[in-house]
Amino acid sequence: MNIQSFLEHHGIVRNPFAEEDAQTDQVFKEYCISSAYHPIWDKVYGDPKEPSTSIIFGPKGSGKTAMRLQIDRHLGRYNEEHANERLFVIRYDDFNPFLDHFCERLGRRTARKPERVLDAWRLWDHMDAILCLGVTDLIDRILQSDTGTTAEAVSSQRVHALDRAAARDLLLLASSYDQSTSSTFLARWTELRRALGYRNFSSKISLIAAVAAAIFSVLLVVLLYTGSWGGGDGEEAGSVSRMTLWLIPIITLIGSAPWLWRTLKCHLAALGIRRHMRVGKRETGSLRKILQQFPSKELANQPLPRFDRTDDRYELLNKFKAILESLGFSGIIVLMDRVDEPHMTGGKSELMRRFAWPLLDNKLLKHPGIGFKIMLPQELQRDIDRETREFHERARLDKQNVISAFQWTGESLYDLARARMLACAAEGASPEPKDLFSEDVSYERMLSAFQSLRVPRHLFRFLFRVQVEHCNRHTDAQPAFKIGGETFESTLAVYARESEIGSH
Repeated sequence: MNIQSFLEHHGIVRNPFAEEDAQTDQVFKEYCISSAYHPIWDKVYGDPKEPSTSIIFGPKGSGKTAMRLQIDRHLGRYNEEHANERLFVIRYDDFNPFLDHFCERLGRRTARKPERVLDAWRLWDHMDAILCLGVTDLIDRILQSDTGTTAEAVSSQRVHALDRAAARDLLLLASSYDQSTSSTFLARWTELRRALGYRNFSSKISLIAAVAAAIFSVLLVVLLYTGSWGGGDGEEAGSVSRMTLWLIPIITLIGSAPWLWRTLKCHLAALGIRRHMRVGKRETGSLRKILQQFPSKELANQPLPRFDRTDDRYELLNKFKAILESLGFSGIIVLMDRVDEPHMTGGKSELMRRFAWPLLDNKLLKHPGIGFKIMLPQELQRDIDRETREFHERARLDKQNVISAFQWTGESLYDLARARMLACAAEGASPEPKDLFSEDVSYERMLSAFQSLRVPRHLFRFLFRVQVEHCNRHTDAQPAFKIGGETFESTLAVYARESEIGSH
């Protein structure tokens, strides 16, 4: 029996249970993302006018990624409706590039073992990664000004209205954190400087003085050896020549000293950034050239990620937030998900804990104007109770709006399945999960079975499998459009046994 014929009989034009991953699930993205919600939705989403932090622990397949996508979609709608109070969304869910760059900074022996690599991961590495994502995205929007959706576009008028201090801060952030590969680092930075209208001629004065001193020294040598200066063959001419020879290196050194000093300081700063900003790609030479394009007085005492500490990162985060406010963004939301997917963690609880725990810092999670929505695997929640008092004092999870168990009841799973079926229904049809089964599968038994499946992923897999199993037992010549109790129970038993085996 054809499964499509079975679904069409119930008024369903596409299989609502064929997809399992929210990132590729078109039924969810097109319909359910704005109509099917978990009961804890309001607590996690919060009020966009006051960005807040939520930490959700849930088993695999429970819908953490789906909720993250829902939050992202709703924030987009909020931004469209509140053009002057938009939220800047940073999607922190692909960790492999950052971990790869991080490994390159460590020694070969350390990089071979994930445990040692993740033991070296610190809070400032998370902050650097978040700033890399945010700064790169913001620069993309500025260089593509007035393009894209209303929720994401950055007005060219606001960009041109930035004062010199804000333009300098954004250029400094770009020098350390812009990770775009659309063009060369120097070319993109120069394009951004021009877009901001940041004039930096005064940064070239020391170079001009050094070049002028070198040219003057060359002219002295030419005049000396062509006999145009200090003419005569006597002792007086010889003494003038010797005096001139001594003046040449002195003049060159005096004229070049400011430029050489600036070059040395910028090179040391570039080396520090290259060494201590461990999650991004940077070349010391090109970074030094960028830093030399800032006037000395504007570069003095500016925070840069050149030390192993969070103080500079907090200052840079504050500068980034201030720039966003000038561009029409009232706050920042960081969406963190898929901690179990990087190759470095491999879904192992111990490795995920080493990676995620540094981020659980109350000072960052409660930073004014910034909200974190952190989706973590359920295994990590069990590790919380075994942590030290020092960890709990630093994390202050009692203030972070923690959802310790992202759970589904049989009734909520039934509603979710119904919402998907309605999304895939033909016009005028209103199918329900109970319509698929014969009368010997009672409504109460169905809810009990759904409860045992625990999470949406298992529910979708089971409903898809039971449809396939039913259709395999009948022919098109003698179709049956109700799934019997025997098929329901046998398929559920087999699936429960397989899923239990797969979880160990």
